[in-house]
Amino acid sequence: MLPTVMYGAGDVRCEQVDDPKLVKPTDAIIKLSATCICGSDLWPYRGLQPTDGPAHMGHEYCGIVVEIGSEVRTVRPGQFVVGSFCLSDNTCPHCKFGFHSSCVQREFVTGAQAPYARVPLADGTLVATAEVPDQDLVPHLLATSDVLGTGWYAADAANVRAGSTVAVVGDGAVGLMGVLAAKEMGAERIIAMSRHKSRQELARGFGATDIVAERGGPGIQRVKELTAGIGADSVLECVGKQESMTQAIDSVRPGGSISYVGVPHGVTFDGQAMFFAQRRMLGGPAPVRRFLPDLMDRVLKGRIKPGKVFDLTLPLAEVAEGYRAMDERRAIKTMLTV
Repeated sequence: MLPTVMYGAGDVRCEQVDDPKLVKPTDAIIKLSATCICGSDLWPYRGLQPTDGPAHMGHEYCGIVVEIGSEVRTVRPGQFVVGSFCLSDNTCPHCKFGFHSSCVQREFVTGAQAPYARVPLADGTLVATAEVPDQDLVPHLLATSDVLGTGWYAADAANVRAGSTVAVVGDGAVGLMGVLAAKEMGAERIIAMSRHKSRQELARGFGATDIVAERGGPGIQRVKELTAGIGADSVLECVGKQESMTQAIDSVRPGGSISYVGVPHGVTFDGQAMFFAQRRMLGGPAPVRRFLPDLMDRVLKGRIKPGKVFDLTLPLAEVAEGYRAMDERRAIKTMLTV
């Protein structure tokens, strides 16, 4: 098969490798229906995250099961499945507590920008649909694998409630999904912080009530103005840089909650400032498996259409252009057809 391999900064290729095979009895092999490029894939692509030799890329996936190991019980060949980017057994104490992304057997999916993928811990990681969905639902189901699940976790971790005021820092795919999640959770006011017209329009389509284009101090001041000087009840930090984290911390009210789901790069905190600010914080890799059944059900019932976040679709063979388009901000998120 021809999967995506990253050799270094800016060097992404499709090259021939052997098809994946079952390694453990808890594995499944799936034929991907679609995959995509994640914003986190851009960190190594831009040379901002070290890599140790060629890396098989991709961790967002959905498709048809073609083979299972002898111990797999919950999925079977022929079923359409979606899986989390974090592998989990769904039975350990952390999984039972709802934090599958801290499973005692946790691994992170790699190599899903490919025609086929091996998924370890299949029983705990994959969720099957009752029937193979129509093709037009595939982009929306693919989004639940990571980007929607992460945006949903951002809203959940920030304690978004019905009637609350929410600010979302970051207008990438995860931030836009955070807007959608906040809307679904009943937030009354959703402030999307974005300077890009196409992303602002999509944010409004997902439920944003206000747009703040300013950043830094002026952006914080604008949020305060929109909230009568109080600050937002919940702030979703969906970038992972010092500027975005500072903006999130200073935009939330005392007693409010901040979630952080962007992988941090160079982020530090002032302990004394946080002490007197009195803000809650929860973040980290999203426990997508906790949310998958509900999110997939919402998609299948037509209640949400998160696949709208894919504004560029390319065949897998053109994956290098997909990376370039996202790196150059010509695309929010690239879906790859297989």
